[in-house]
Amino acid sequence: MDCKEKTSNVYYPAVWISDVHLGYKDCQAHYLLDFLNRIDCGTLYLVGDIVDLWSMKRQFYWHQSHYEVLACIQRKAQSGTRVIYIPGNHDETFRYYVNNTLFGVEVHQQYIHTTAANKRFLLIHGDDFDSATRYNKFISLVGDAGYDLLLFLNRWTNRTRRLFGGHYWSLASWIKARVHKAREAIEAFENAAIYEAKRQGVDGIICGHIHHPQLKVVDGIVYCNDGDWIENCTALVENDNGRIELIHWSEKQTILESADISDIQTTQSAA
Repeated sequence: MDCKEKTSNVYYPAVWISDVHLGYKDCQAHYLLDFLNRIDCGTLYLVGDIVDLWSMKRQFYWHQSHYEVLACIQRKAQSGTRVIYIPGNHDETFRYYVNNTLFGVEVHQQYIHTTAANKRFLLIHGDDFDSATRYNKFISLVGDAGYDLLLFLNRWTNRTRRLFGGHYWSLASWIKARVHKAREAIEAFENAAIYEAKRQGVDGIICGHIHHPQLKVVDGIVYCNDGDWIENCTALVENDNGRIELIHWSEKQTILESADISDIQTTQSAA
């Protein structure tokens, strides 16, 4: 399915996606392509790990749908959408091109987005926070044998569900949510991200990396994680009034969380 412009598309001023992992066999590229085909946006933020260079070094895999996702993003860039790319650890090679433009896509190490509600958000992939977590190994699971097994189970669970008419559901996320060490690692990551937002004097932070979609307010800081397109098929979107929503996209599209951040007190820079 090619990327096509549709006059009936939903428009968002800003959209955030990350952890697509094109080139990895469990990438849910068909869901992402459907999402991109059904929305238009002023700015599309690619918050890291769009292409999984680590996985392709181990075993080359590239489905036609992976090419179509890249072609769709490039078409949007050529059609007037501002595309900003913040490379992650799995596509860190592209960090050599920070502060440059590649095929109409701006490459940044990090970025500040200002919402319609005049709130400032720090955009960063999130691997910077690995050293701040006590369970670094868990946070960096993508590519490890344990994570591959988890996704293998996820893959076959959803194949079985489709046979019975069920929609996509993340077994991997369900298991991780019930593992104590995993919950502690996620919480440590979130705390490190919130601390960095406070340090930089912004109102919130948007990141990815840990494949755990989340939208919440802690100590006046809005923490947003846009999730991934391996386990969860999630994205963050900003509406015209500045409201941020976390969307799950598969056969059944669902708004997981929504936050009206207009009443959050603007953070003053500590500098």
